[in-house]
Amino acid sequence: MDQVEFKLDDQNEGMFYINDEREQIARLEIKIIGKGLLAIHTEVNPGQEGKGLAKKMFLEMVDYARKNHLTVKAYCPYVQAQFKKNPEEYSDVLAKD
Repeated sequence: MDQVEFKLDDQNEGMFYINDEREQIARLEIKIIGKGLLAIHTEVNPGQEGKGLAKKMFLEMVDYARKNHLTVKAYCPYVQAQFKKNPEEYSDVLAKD
């Protein structure tokens, strides 16, 4: 459990997600347009909150952006908050607009 997985469809829409034995318990929805990664929505199931699942998915997203030379535009309030808390740490991936 708590392993972040990633899927991306042929429309460049996808998600970072975590499943337990039965179901998806957390997801961070994204879309890739050109060299930009749009962080759209983060959701963790009730009962799974407070376990650091959103942060794990966020860190995987940042790692993916770095490896693929993408900049991140945060539409998701959770992702926005993470960037705002640590601007220096993520300045290399944060879109400048």
